[in-house]
This record gives sequence, C-alpha cells and structure tokens, in this order.
Amino acid sequence: MSRTSRTLAVAAALALVVGLSACSPGTANSSARTDTIVYGKSDGGTTYVRNYNVLGPATEKAPNAELIYEPLARVDYSDGALVKPWLAESLDFDAAGTTLTITLRDDVTFSDGEAFDADDAAYSLSLPLDNPALNLAGVTYTSVEKVDEHTVAVAFDSPSFAALNQFASSSLPMVPKHIWEEQDLMTWTNPDPIGTGPFTLDAFAAQQVTLKARDGYWGGKMPMTYFKILATNGETVKAQLLRGDVDWAPTGWPGAEDEFVAKNPETNLYQLYATGGAYSMMYNTAQAPFDDADLRTALALSIPRSDITATLNRPGTEAGPTGLVDQIYKDWIAPEYLGVVQEVDEDAAQAALAASGYDVVDGALVKDGKTYTPRLSFNQDFGWNAYADIMINSWKKVLGITVTPAGAPGATLYEQQKAGDFDLTIATTGGAGVYGVYSFLDSRYVEPIGTPAATNIGRWNDPETDEVLAGMTQAADEETMKSLALEMQRIVVNEVPFTPLYNSYWFVDVNASNWTGWPTPEDFTAVPFPSLGPDTILTLLSLEPAS
Repeated sequence: MSRTSRTLAVAAALALVVGLSACSPGTANSSARTDTIVYGKSDGGTTYVRNYNVLGPATEKAPNAELIYEPLARVDYSDGALVKPWLAESLDFDAAGTTLTITLRDDVTFSDGEAFDADDAAYSLSLPLDNPALNLAGVTYTSVEKVDEHTVAVAFDSPSFAALNQFASSSLPMVPKHIWEEQDLMTWTNPDPIGTGPFTLDAFAAQQVTLKARDGYWGGKMPMTYFKILATNGETVKAQLLRGDVDWAPTGWPGAEDEFVAKNPETNLYQLYATGGAYSMMYNTAQAPFDDADLRTALALSIPRSDITATLNRPGTEAGPTGLVDQIYKDWIAPEYLGVVQEVDEDAAQAALAASGYDVVDGALVKDGKTYTPRLSFNQDFGWNAYADIMINSWKKVLGITVTPAGAPGATLYEQQKAGDFDLTIATTGGAGVYGVYSFLDSRYVEPIGTPAATNIGRWNDPETDEVLAGMTQAADEETMKSLALEMQRIVVNEVPFTPLYNSYWFVDVNASNWTGWPTPEDFTAVPFPSLGPDTILTLLSLEPAS
C-alpha cells in the first residue's frame, strides 16, 4: 500500500448503480414510500437505549450512531480493504513513518452549523490518549498536534505505515469539541447527538428510532428524508421484507433464494459480502492450561467446522487456518493455506494433547497436581447454544475433555471478554488489510485479567509476534509486507493464538419496491450494509425513489 492514501473522490464513490424494477407485484408506483427508508435491525436486541456517547464505557448504545458521527477514513472492501480518506482530505506519512499528517476537508460542518476543523479533530483523536477507558479503537499513536485550521499531525513512537486502519474505526469518531469538552464522558449519555454525518435524531422510542436527513451535509443531499430503525428479529424481519414493511435488513436467510428472491427477482435481493474477518475461537492465553500451544492445537484440531456452518445455515463459509479470507486476501495467503479448511484430525489432536503433558481424568485436564475444567463462553442472544454443543461434543469424543457451556447475553459476554473472564470464547477477528487482521495480537494491548482490554482479549503475549507486527507497521513497500504476512500466518497456524472457525459475511436483504439503485456483489464500490458507517452513507446516497 502506498504511504500516501489517495484523496477520496466522493462523486466517483457514489456511482453505485444497479437498475431495479420500481414496484413489487401488486404495488403501484404511487404507493411507494418516497421519503422514508425502513431498516429492520434484527441483530441488536429488541429495545434501544438513548445513549449516543459512542466512546463511553456503557455497553448499551443507541443504534446506527455511525450515521451521525463519522470517522476520518473508510475501509474500501471493493479495493483490497485499503484505507481511504473520508472526513480527511488526505492522510500522509513522512518518510520515517512516524508522523502522519491529516489534512481535513474544508467543507464539513456539524449538524448545529458549527464548522468541523482541526480543533475538533485534535480533540477527538486525543480522547483515547487522555483516558484509556475511551480507547475503544485500540489506537497506537502517542500524540496529536494541531498544525493549522485544517491540519493535524499524529505522532507514533515507531514507523507505522500499516496503522491507518484505526482512523477508519467507528470507535474513533470525530466529535464536536465545543459540546463534548463540557461533559463527563464516563457518565454522559449524549441524548441529543450533534455530528458531521448526514442525519440527526428526529424521534427515539425503545423499539423504533427515526433519523432525519440534515441540510448542509458535505457528502450531498440524501434522497430520503427519514431513516427509520425498527427493532425486530431474524424471523420477524423476513415477513416484514416480504410485505415491503421493511426495505433493508442484515439477516442471514437460509432458503432465501426460494422464499424471498423467487417471489420477485427484480425487487427482492439477497446478497453476501465478505468482511475479510472470521468468527474465531479465542483462548485465554494468560492462564493455564491455555498458555500451552500444544493444548490449543489439540482443541483446534478437534473442531468440526463444517458441522458448525451447517448448524448456522452458512454452508461453505468454513474458515481457513490463517484468519485471512480467500475472497479478499487471496494474493496474500501462503499457497499451502489457500482454499484449505481444517477438518477434524483425531490422530493429530490426540498427539498434540499428549505433547502438552496434560492428562485427562474424568473429563478434566490434569497436570502437575492441578486440575482444570474449561468453560466455553458464547453469545446466547445469537442462538449459539447448538454451535457451542458441536464443539463441546467433539472435544469430548476426540480428546475426552469435558467443556462446560457458559452462554451469556451479548452485553455481558462482551464485558467478560474484555476483562479476560473466560477460558474459551467466540469472538470476531479481522480488520483493514493483513496488518489489520492480526494487529490485535500485539502485546501492547495486553491487560491484566480483570482490567478491560481494548482488543487483545486473549492476552496473547509473544515476542516473535510483536517483532513481526512491528515490521509490518514499518513496511513501506508491498513486497516486505507480504513477506511479513507469511510469517504471521505461520505463527497463527503453528502457535494457535486463536482458531478461525467460519468466515464472516455481511448478509444484505433488500426489498427494492420503494428504493432503487442498490449495489450488488458483482458491482459495488461500497458494501450496502446498514450499519457500516461511510459505506452505509454511500449506499443511501446512491438510491432513488421507485416512483
């Protein structure tokens, strides 16, 4: 990747074109909704909390705040997951890779009419430095300085060419200094948010939130007046999509081709976009027995990935051993790992268990007079009980180990993972570029058990990993980066700091009876996922009323 990110040409990025029929069967154009798009949010619980403090410690936040608060950059998944400017005009490293000069767009205002400038950017970028509890993006820069009205300089302790991905994080939004500096960000809920994004809050209820398109948005005029967010679930939203009550949803739909698309192929769209990440088994490597690479290997070799994806109705999405998704990183994956899915290997798993020195006694792991009874923590809100049982049953069958299921609500699990209160757990891995996928393994993100960790929830602390990751941040050319990427793949496969289970996709369901111009996986410059920040905005800007 070039040291200097290219300036984002917003007009070009808005060319998301797919011509679709204007109406669904039995629906006249005159009845189409022309001022409102309805998003059926089926992945965030059934009630919402009016908390737009996007950096605060509370785990319950209002939905789709990324349509109000924007980052400096975006990840372009249509172009190798490169980081490109958004609120920034450009992001330029110096020759040493230790100073990043961020030139801001000069046409951005907050929704209260105040200009967005370097004071706001410097303030926003300093928040995670001044209070580590607000460092949700896991930033690695060490200082921020205002250069002039539209320029800030960000300093790193070492060359960091590969560290641009943090500036595209929704957890590092640009916020208005003139409002936020007056608040206690640890307790404030920010009920009336003011941001640079295209929408403002119009109405808030526990199960329905309405955003209103604002005037003066730098990216252009929204074609709709309202963006309505409905609290729903995966089954209910299917009926809502079929009726046209909902325009857009993020639901995985087994049988969608027959049950949805076939009902009207011109308007009913079901699409998948690779995120570049995976759902992975995380090991708490800060404590025994999961600090042993052989034991982790034994567990990893006993996981029936195909059974898991079948249970989750995601056949064909089994992850490879590196954590890199073939569709996005095929040019970066070592040939021996490309297209490979690890099947259960009982002999190799049992050999790894023997090499670990652990005995299995009545289902428990025993070594040096100490006994361990592992727990598998998972998100019960996602219905992962069956998924967990598949792994638990396989570990029992192949290794004789009894693992206890420990399902928890999503918010509780998130807090447990951050604090290191788990043995084994399931979490997402991934990021912008190969470094972005692996950067969470950096020991700089390790916190003692009981102290929340920004990213490295498995507490992986390995000098070789740190050396390779440091090399990746310093790499100024693609050849060096690819060489280091191969080294990181070897570490992940052989040392097993985490185990990829199945690839992550954005599932996109659309009823285009009311709005046309939706991208497709064959023709997109932004992923049309309804909670993906800049990509969501670009998608919305591309739409036209069907009538």
